[in-house]
Amino acid sequence: MSITQIPFTLKFLIVIIITFSISLVLTPIMTFVSKAIGAVDNPNARRVNKKPMPTAGGVPIFIAFVFTTLVLLPVIVHSQPLVGSSGGKTGVLHLQSYLNYILPFVIGGAIIVITGLIDDIKELSPKMKLLGQIIAASFVWFFTHARFDNLKIPFGGPMLTFPAWLSFIFSVFWIVAITNAINLIDGLDGLCSGVSVISLLTMGLVSYFFLPSPNIFLPITIFTLVAAILGFFPYNYHPAIIFLGDTGALFLGFMISVISLQGLKNATAVAVVTPLLILGVPLTDTIMAMIRRKLNRQKITSADKRHLHHRLLALGFTHRGAVLVIYGIAGIFAFISIILQVSNRIGGILLLVACLFGLEIFIELVGILGENRQPMLKFLRFIGNSGYRDAVIHHGNYDEKTDSDNDEEDTIEIERPLITNDNLDNVESKQHLSRVEKDKK
Repeated sequence: MSITQIPFTLKFLIVIIITFSISLVLTPIMTFVSKAIGAVDNPNARRVNKKPMPTAGGVPIFIAFVFTTLVLLPVIVHSQPLVGSSGGKTGVLHLQSYLNYILPFVIGGAIIVITGLIDDIKELSPKMKLLGQIIAASFVWFFTHARFDNLKIPFGGPMLTFPAWLSFIFSVFWIVAITNAINLIDGLDGLCSGVSVISLLTMGLVSYFFLPSPNIFLPITIFTLVAAILGFFPYNYHPAIIFLGDTGALFLGFMISVISLQGLKNATAVAVVTPLLILGVPLTDTIMAMIRRKLNRQKITSADKRHLHHRLLALGFTHRGAVLVIYGIAGIFAFISIILQVSNRIGGILLLVACLFGLEIFIELVGILGENRQPMLKFLRFIGNSGYRDAVIHHGNYDEKTDSDNDEEDTIEIERPLITNDNLDNVESKQHLSRVEKDKK
């Protein structure tokens, strides 16, 4: 049987296994290479690792992904209609090979990987890292069709078509924002890689079953990247022997951003909301960090220990337990994004409202924004607690009454015998006898 007679599904499965194996074999080798080149993450006040750890774990993921997409997939994947090509009046479709499709994304990813690797070795300034991300994002905009070109206003509104300069700004902002959001959650063993796998699998399902374009390039690329990550994952899960580093976290964030951007052609409200939901964990953590630092009058780029994974550890979760909880939250976001695809307009709106309400309650309970910043919980308490409501209405001091009520409810009353002048002598004599007995012993 020749290779052309093998079903595509079987050929793609073999390619996925090869991708996984390359990453699986190269990752332990990279632990030694990282130490040799100085890509090591040393412990500090913000880090959870207690000993120096090799980073640059994104390199084997990148190598496995590049080898598969540039060497293996072009052999088995046939040319597809170019995105946006309908044939016109001539009826002739413009075809695009997989190699031509993926090459600009690989070059953009290489720019990101080089930026991250230099940062893992020498620690670049935030401005230099941002510059590398903007260059990669600009390259993708100029040489691919992954652009934020237009937006359909919901509820029967018009289709807004953006001029090129505005499309460029929106697209670069989208790529840079999601890239950094993924990078920010890389704080625990297996957290960033696991959340990325959950997000990518969901994007793969949505792109294959729900996107209007019949182009198969996008889901194939997504599942190939998932295989590369899974080969790395056993070495990164707790207890990890290697970290993703900025090399890996930035690369995963970049690829997720450009993949999600490809679903925004002729973007409807659902098309825009879907990737935001899928990336609910990193985006929420990033937005809350920005709000928190603004409220604390800190720089947006300043570091703190109130990210979601920090708060779960502070609440008593184990390292592995905190990671599994965040996996679960990412899975919930992913499930909601899939349900949204088959919901009608009213159902979709109600689903999003319920999601935002539950998310706000969770944020306040965990304390991501900081101490005593719980407006929704205070509002619900105002509705459901008549004593608290009367105190607020009559005294008008919201915060102090909340704190005092919290103290009263959290206090456990213990009955103690009442000591009066009549029995004081008796109590003192009993205490004296007790001390004498202890001295004898």
